[in-house]
Amino acid sequence: MSKIWFITGSSRGFGRRFAEAALSRGDKVAATARNTDSLADLLAAHGDAILPLSLDVTDKAAVSTAVKRAHEHFGRLDIVVNNAGYGLFGMVEELTEDNVRAQFDTNVFGTLWVTQAVLPYLRAQGSGRIINVSSLLGLAAFPTTGGYTAAKAAVEGLSDSLAQEVAGFGIKVTVVEPGPFGTEFGTSSAWSEPLSAYDGVREAVNAGFATMPNPDPAGVGPALLKVVDADNPPPRVFFGTLPLQVVPQVYADRIKGWQEWAELSAEAEVGQG
Repeated sequence: MSKIWFITGSSRGFGRRFAEAALSRGDKVAATARNTDSLADLLAAHGDAILPLSLDVTDKAAVSTAVKRAHEHFGRLDIVVNNAGYGLFGMVEELTEDNVRAQFDTNVFGTLWVTQAVLPYLRAQGSGRIINVSSLLGLAAFPTTGGYTAAKAAVEGLSDSLAQEVAGFGIKVTVVEPGPFGTEFGTSSAWSEPLSAYDGVREAVNAGFATMPNPDPAGVGPALLKVVDADNPPPRVFFGTLPLQVVPQVYADRIKGWQEWAELSAEAEVGQG
């Protein structure tokens, strides 16, 4: 039986590939985008299997309306993909309040609004998959990524609690953590106004980023199909090979630091008396 998807940010990037993969195998998709004109070719190719929905995920009321419409149209929701988001790059000192609030409004609150809107339907049917798209940068921070890393780290924490809360309702949560891919991500990202004091740091970081792999994203759609079809999907999964090269060392360094300062940690607890 075909599955019913609700995918945010379907106009381009990963969201577009996810929608294409689902539709190509006969599933049905409620595909959201700020401008549904970008979905015209998918509508022409797949007809009634796709329901284009205009949506800005920062609008909580609009999110609830879109989710309700999708459920009424298809009769159920099986897979919900929180993909809508964009990057924010700049040194922490350079970030403006507007930069950071806008970043959290889309990447964090957008994910929260969609999740809250779909849960009553998923709980009622006793099943469902929620896919929250995070990033390698939600686990490992670099200079210039502070604002984006903060938002994606929030998605990580939100997803961890969510997975434990909804497991008893037959709902499973997976966090997808991609490395770099050849998508339109860079062109849709926001950038801070640079301070000259950080020019040296910026040059070094940009040089490092330039050496990172930039694989074709054609495989991300089929990869997600395997995740959602798995009886026991992973709580977290990397897309791309770079995260597995970076993240284990980040965690090893953290554990080493905690262990080295374990005596002080104990002293802090004893000091309560």
